[in-house]
Amino acid sequence: MPKETEIKLRASRETLAALRDHPLLKKRNKSGWSQHELLNQYYDSVDRQLAAAKVALRVRRDGEQFIQTLKSRGQSVAGLSERNEWDWQLPKAKLDPKKLTDECWPTALADFDKKQLQPIFTTDFVRQKAEIAWGRGKAKVVIEAALDLGKVVAGEGEEEICELELELREGEPAALLELAAELAADLPLMPCDISKAERGYRLFDANSYSVSLPAPELTAEQSLDDAVAALGWHLLGSSQRLAEQYRFNGHWRLLVDWLQQLIDLRALLSSLGQAAPRACSHELRELLDALLADWRPRVLAGRDNDSLRQNAPALFAAELHGTRWGLFSLKLSIWLLNRSWTVERNNRGNRQGAALLGNWLPHLLGEEAKGLQLTRYQQQPEDLAEQLPRLERVLVWLRLARNAAELVEADRLYGELSKLGGLMTQPLEQSLDARLEQLATLISSKSWKALK
Repeated sequence: MPKETEIKLRASRETLAALRDHPLLKKRNKSGWSQHELLNQYYDSVDRQLAAAKVALRVRRDGEQFIQTLKSRGQSVAGLSERNEWDWQLPKAKLDPKKLTDECWPTALADFDKKQLQPIFTTDFVRQKAEIAWGRGKAKVVIEAALDLGKVVAGEGEEEICELELELREGEPAALLELAAELAADLPLMPCDISKAERGYRLFDANSYSVSLPAPELTAEQSLDDAVAALGWHLLGSSQRLAEQYRFNGHWRLLVDWLQQLIDLRALLSSLGQAAPRACSHELRELLDALLADWRPRVLAGRDNDSLRQNAPALFAAELHGTRWGLFSLKLSIWLLNRSWTVERNNRGNRQGAALLGNWLPHLLGEEAKGLQLTRYQQQPEDLAEQLPRLERVLVWLRLARNAAELVEADRLYGELSKLGGLMTQPLEQSLDARLEQLATLISSKSWKALK
């Protein structure tokens, strides 16, 4: 079955121009740049059944060639996607439903009447592409780099296409991320797993691009290392989708949720002890801390300030015009793909990484609960916010992994700790009495007593 492995990186017009002359691409460019005008018509039913089945169907004109393509969603994690793809040459720019046989047609659409297919939207753009090749150790890497500039048009709506697409032709997927990260160190590039087809559908329905990803299904029998990988990919992928949708529509709640993914990622990185030595995540933590130092106070201040919420999209656009968000996303993708936290740890770290999640998690939560010293803060509620990093380490695991361990009233425990965390971020004069009340509720609860 044909597959394509690629990464899309949102860019600006200035960045696209700079990429052509980037020293790294110049050095590895084996073909020179060629230019193609690609005119694409996408098809679906009126009620968009193909989109619901995560299938994209198009007819493309590339010069004098006409190509019909069917793509399935496949896997897409944090901007790096792998999709099933089928192509057919056509004599003219007319869809041929007869080519959509059971060999490629998804079973979810087995009863679909292909006579319902009709033009839905277009994605027309100019592509400059080149073959980029180099040696990676003893292996050869070949990547097609494509600079795409154009627009998506659906009815009365349209959106600009301005992106770098890197498609793997030969070599390991890690090479895609490594090349992207090297480029993103110099130029603002934002990993983005929204396809051109998804942009077309989003113009019909702004909510058709789902920002929520299914949470990983962790089990007690999984190793800590496997759980870290699953949670890391989930949080990174969610943060990227939230960033893309907030960039698109500026809805405040999306920015709040984006920040929460970054908080969770930071808490995850700092919760692993010797299973992930601090040196292996130093660069990631520095990048995350810089993002949080700017965006946490902005989001907190914007909770009760309409003016700040209205100005936030412009500030976020400025963030995306810099390099740190894209660079962090790509560096973390490489870290997760290579499982870099496992590389240079000691024997004790290896044992912790191999520990069953069902055994490791209660131990972590118990240690963190002792460290929180909540009874002390009943006398000093004004200092409670100093324990926020520790509480966030507890919350990220309870939020995403509480069903993987035997915990007493785990849902209630998570809810009560979440309330306390919310009060920690509110001004003291507004939250002092509520902090004391919540501390008393939590400390007297069966779930908290069992945790300690």
